[in-house]
Amino acid sequence: MPTLWVIIICYNSPAMILVTGGTGFIGRVLVRQLAQAKKGVRLLIRPSGQPLNLPRGIPFEVAICSLKDQRGLLAALKGVDTVYHLVGVESRGNRADLMQIDIEGTQAMAQACAEVGVDRLFFLSHLGADRASAFPVLKAKAIAEHAVQACGVSYTIIRSAVVFGANDQFTTGLGALLHALPGIFFLPGDGSTVIQPLWVEDLATCLVWALDNPATRNQVYQIGGPEYLTFRTVLETVMSTIGIRRRLVSFPPAFLRYLTIFMEQSFPAFPVSIFWMDYLAANRTCALDTLPRTFGLIPSRFEQKVNYLKGQSWNRNLLRVLFSRRRR
Repeated sequence: MPTLWVIIICYNSPAMILVTGGTGFIGRVLVRQLAQAKKGVRLLIRPSGQPLNLPRGIPFEVAICSLKDQRGLLAALKGVDTVYHLVGVESRGNRADLMQIDIEGTQAMAQACAEVGVDRLFFLSHLGADRASAFPVLKAKAIAEHAVQACGVSYTIIRSAVVFGANDQFTTGLGALLHALPGIFFLPGDGSTVIQPLWVEDLATCLVWALDNPATRNQVYQIGGPEYLTFRTVLETVMSTIGIRRRLVSFPPAFLRYLTIFMEQSFPAFPVSIFWMDYLAANRTCALDTLPRTFGLIPSRFEQKVNYLKGQSWNRNLLRVLFSRRRR
């Protein structure tokens, strides 16, 4: 049976922007910034029986359609001149279908954009994306990048460092896990893996500003925050912010990987996914001056923007942590 789709019109705009993944952590911030910039926004929402986590207080349109429904995609793209393709399923951990959503879904969107003559396609990828990568997410993102570049539509690909902000899965997940584990926290190796945390508002600002900069067309950018931090330093900052102390214990990455797989299979809402273990398997950084040089933006430092972690109602009981949170 073909997937049903519907477009709910909230207001008219001569130039419409379609956002996939607009109800997610990054997407909601991007949609808000686009609305603040007076852009017409349409969200692509997959058909689901679950309540929609739609942005509030801003005007937008909604198209309900699966990425597998090509006819629905063509209809959702009617009147659209720009697409921000943010959707991905890595947050679902070992239940994620990277082939169907991240790869085939991006290929379908790129093909539909080409068919209707969309002017610009933005794609959000990861630092380290490589078709030869041993890590599934990075391999999937690289394959998706190729589909975007090959479709014939003007594109901008952003390979982002790990993104943090209120209600993220990075710092918020770490905070939940720190509260759940009594006394100790297992570090992958010695915790010396280097990452470059990027504040979600800075990422969204780059995506919006690039829209009006013709020099960003048909370009691939690697962006991150203004500092290189070890994972140990990130954990210590999170602990200091939420007012908790745990002993950081080095643990062999291979064993920690198996433990994470077991916990994900046993507890559907476990706050750390196996893909995080992959991400921490190697340094994930880029040049520190990309944002100032390319986008004219001075990015925010990690420790200056994690105050959203203060005052949260952390679940101190391990079972409540594992079962109360549901992945989007």
